[in-house]
Amino acid sequence: MTYSSSIALGRQRYGGKNRNLTGQRSQERTLGPVSNTVLLIVLACILGLIYLTQVTKTNAFGYQINELQSQQASLQEQHDELLVSEARLRSLDRVEQSDVAKNLVTVAPSDTLQR
Repeated sequence: MTYSSSIALGRQRYGGKNRNLTGQRSQERTLGPVSNTVLLIVLACILGLIYLTQVTKTNAFGYQINELQSQQASLQEQHDELLVSEARLRSLDRVEQSDVAKNLVTVAPSDTLQR
């Protein structure tokens, strides 16, 4: 083998027909400790923001629930007052239309007391 053919052999990429000798090296890419720390901090911040948005939504719904509960309480009180008023009005009508009330005699005052 001559000097030029040995140099050429070292430079060849193909070992022959349909033989590709160029290999691809597979390198595993890993994150370093600083990158891992930064990534964990970013993930913790994202999780914190998600948590805060959920808590804020829950509080907003809590305010609406409190407002609706107070409105329900006031409407219940109004309903109870109306029931009492209805009972009073019905009792007066019943007393006026009863047989006992129709048979009563009106009395005019005869004398007044003087001091």
